[in-house]
This record gives sequence, C-alpha cells and structure tokens, in this order.
Amino acid sequence: MRDANCIFCRIVEGDLPANKLYEDDKVVAFWDAHPSAPIHVLIVPKNHIPTLNDLPQDNDLLQHIGNVAIRIAKEIGVADRGYRFLINVNREGGQVIFHLHAHIMAGKDFGISLIRFAVVVSVLWRKLAGLFRRRKV
Repeated sequence: MRDANCIFCRIVEGDLPANKLYEDDKVVAFWDAHPSAPIHVLIVPKNHIPTLNDLPQDNDLLQHIGNVAIRIAKEIGVADRGYRFLINVNREGGQVIFHLHAHIMAGKDFGISLIRFAVVVSVLWRKLAGLFRRRKV
C-alpha cells in the first residue's frame, strides 16, 4: 500500500532521489536531506503506515527496523561510540511526515547537551522563582 502524496512513498518508489544506505523487501534507509545531527539516517517501511499507532500489534516490522538500525550503526561506525534511535509519533511527538520512520542520529554528544540544557533551565527557574518570592514579601 502506497500514498501518492507521501514524500517517503515517492522515495520508496524511486520517484524522488535519496542517498540510500540500505534496502530490503520491508524497508529502505537513507541519509536525511535536512539532518538534525551530523549523522542522521532515516529507516522507512516500504508500506505506507502513517504512525506507530497504526502498526498492528502482532507485526514484526519494529523488530526488523531495530535490526536494520543496528546494522547501519555498525556500518557507519557509530555503534560503539553511541547513537540515538527514535520514532516520533504524531504532531506533538515531533512527527512531521506521516509515514512511519525511525531516526538514527549521532555525531554529537546528546547526553551532555541534554544535561547542560537541564542545568541552565534549572538555574533560570530558580532565579525566576526567587524574583517572584521577593515581590510577594
């Protein structure tokens, strides 16, 4: 099943170009055209499935996508250093293209960046809370 208006379906069909890393009978993996990290690969099912919520529970596609992600991470040299593997679900979950897809992202230290961000937010929050407490007195 394919959707003629879906950009990922068009890539799967070969109607749009993509820098492919992997392809089999279930999925195609390619470099993200608008990367959010130095290394950003997408793994896309060949069948059009709008979101993770639309995947039947007894389907083994997620396991296959995970296995492909591990294979690609090893091939591009990030398996041991570390990478993110994620699926965004629906708008508030960050999904932009409504064709199920997984991201492999690497090349920057996501853990340290998140910790630094949390510390900055915490410090700012305490300063703001202190300002409001002083005004009430």
